[in-house]
Amino acid sequence: MTIPMQMPAGFEAYARSPDFTTDTLPARLQSAHSTKAGTWALLHVLEGEVLYRLEAPYHGERRARAGETIVIEARVPHHVEFIEPGRLYLEFYRKPAGDAA
Repeated sequence: MTIPMQMPAGFEAYARSPDFTTDTLPARLQSAHSTKAGTWALLHVLEGEVLYRLEAPYHGERRARAGETIVIEARVPHHVEFIEPGRLYLEFYRKPAGDAA
């Protein structure tokens, strides 16, 4: 599986997490988890460097530094960790209500 480079067309942001730092990144994000069906996310790295790694049965990883983003596909198990101390937040996306796609 390839980690997408951009959000799919037609998705809209609907929620944002607080900023997380190396010290405040929740344990649930550092261990295997996934978004619910239909929910994608965009991980925004504000400071430092982050590693995004897919969990089995998928394979793949992406590093991102300050100013970069990582697309998180719906229902794909993954975890996040800081490689260099920093700060990040997550922005959540879905199809608008009534969109049949």
